Amino acid sequence: MSKTDTTSSFNQFQGTQGYIASTPLMDAVNCAIALERPLLIKGEPGTGKTLLANHVAESLGMPMESWHIKSTSKACDGLYVYDTLQRLNDARFGDGDVQDIRSYIKPGPLGRVFAAENRHVLLIDEIDKADLEFPNDILREIDEMRFTVLETGDEVIAKQRPVVIITSNNEKELPDAFLRRCVFHFIDFPDRELMKEIVDVHHPHLDTKLLDQVLIKFYWLREQGELRKKPSTSELIDWIAALLRSGISTEQLEEHIPFLGALLKNEQDTVGVSSYQERGGRMPAAWSDLGAKYNQ
Repeated sequence: MSKTDTTSSFNQFQGTQGYIASTPLMDAVNCAIALERPLLIKGEPGTGKTLLANHVAESLGMPMESWHIKSTSKACDGLYVYDTLQRLNDARFGDGDVQDIRSYIKPGPLGRVFAAENRHVLLIDEIDKADLEFPNDILREIDEMRFTVLETGDEVIAKQRPVVIITSNNEKELPDAFLRRCVFHFIDFPDRELMKEIVDVHHPHLDTKLLDQVLIKFYWLREQGELRKKPSTSELIDWIAALLRSGISTEQLEEHIPFLGALLKNEQDTVGVSSYQERGGRMPAAWSDLGAKYNQ
């Protein structure tokens, strides 16, 4: 195999039309696929952690399963659940064949991926919500690629290793043993050039001057240290939609920030920015107003 062929086979994910990925993120995804290791994704809310799995599946042409983790989630739940309550109800009321235990075995997302004929993308979302033992337990199941249904003795053996993408919101530290077995990537918040590409996906052909004012106001807000919750990409996309539907002009946007409720999501933040505007506080109208960080 030539070097070009090797590179081509490694670079399987290069983003999609609906998901603009940075080069480091694409490299992390492709590294995880090549090594057959889970990819652990961290980053602040709104950076596309959860959406990534959907677009990796789309790019690779694979089906996808999602497992959204709760504080009560257990690794075994991902394999299957034995519905004893339903069996008890059927025994009491005469519905169903209670002798057929298999009809009460409900495969979980991991169990469905293992039992599938084709390779899947598996999203394990917000793994840090579960207890401390959960991450190691789930990777043990993924490593073994098989499990036995204890109630029936049936063994399920995966035909292909899934592409596993795991997200974390940093609510708690993850075990070192778990971290060693993952490829890790932290999604940085998009800079203004990447953000322009992202906005273009959702609002193509946006007026260049209007887009500039939108991003100047957006990044200025994110620089305000007193904000309890900085606006994210998804809020920016909604805000632009509101601006377009209302007919706000570039000149109007230079003077103030309308529709704050689309960007800021708590009372303290909206009141603070509104008061600043009402007092005649100066709104940035050029990138130079944001300091050296945005003028490199």
